[in-house]
Amino acid sequence: MSDFVYTTAPSRVIFGTETLIKLPEVLSRQGSKAAVILCTPQQTDLAARVQILIEDTAVGVFKEATMHTPTDMIQKALSYASGQKADCIISAGGGSTIGLEKAISIRTGLPHICIPTTYAGSEMTPILGETVNGLKPTRRDPKILPGTVIYDDPVARYSALYGSWLCGICLGNTTIALHHKLCHTLGGSFDLAHAETHAIVLPHALAYNAPYIPDVMATLADAIPGSEGDAVRGLNVLLRRLGVKRALRDFGVREEDVERAARIATENPYGNPRPAEFEG
Repeated sequence: MSDFVYTTAPSRVIFGTETLIKLPEVLSRQGSKAAVILCTPQQTDLAARVQILIEDTAVGVFKEATMHTPTDMIQKALSYASGQKADCIISAGGGSTIGLEKAISIRTGLPHICIPTTYAGSEMTPILGETVNGLKPTRRDPKILPGTVIYDDPVARYSALYGSWLCGICLGNTTIALHHKLCHTLGGSFDLAHAETHAIVLPHALAYNAPYIPDVMATLADAIPGSEGDAVRGLNVLLRRLGVKRALRDFGVREEDVERAARIATENPYGNPRPAEFEG
């Protein structure tokens, strides 16, 4: 029998189909009367839907969220929210938008509501990464978590969003490791897209850790079709089937950049089953 302390995530999750219509009720429940909606330039249609749905409670739309949450963009969004006298922030989009929302909320104390459209899982973690001077450090604080998350699912996306939610809860209650550190480095310092970078790095990070986690590797091999007893093989089979690009060079990384990336990633390493060393 072990003694432990466990802190649950203080978020309210509304999950299902056609759940977006509950947003006015959520705003009323928390007493919000002036909401600023955040989105990327690619998600303006969803932001417009939200704006129509909450009517006069919407006081503006900030449409410039961008990946890796650069601090200059945070300051611009903060000025916008302040100018609109916002008492609430709503993010409509994926990890880039949610990251900006977290950054605003932790600085202002404004409640925030997430409407995720991708499978980043960021909406369920108390983790925030911000890019400053070409580096993307992270911090963790329960106050970073959104107060309410609304998953609105077409049937075809239901299982994927459900899986994303579960993974986000796991990530939010443990630590991120070598894989995420490499992706933060490549994103923050080399401006690579976060999702694509994750797909490229994952089999390599898994192979690096494999000798230290044989039981985990066996479990993964059982779970991934095509593994034939080797989880790394199974993951590579899956990526080939998905047809995604598999090389960092496809996104602008040069061979001479690799050493610098490795040094940045190992200077302040995250916890990891195998020590994250430069030579490795």
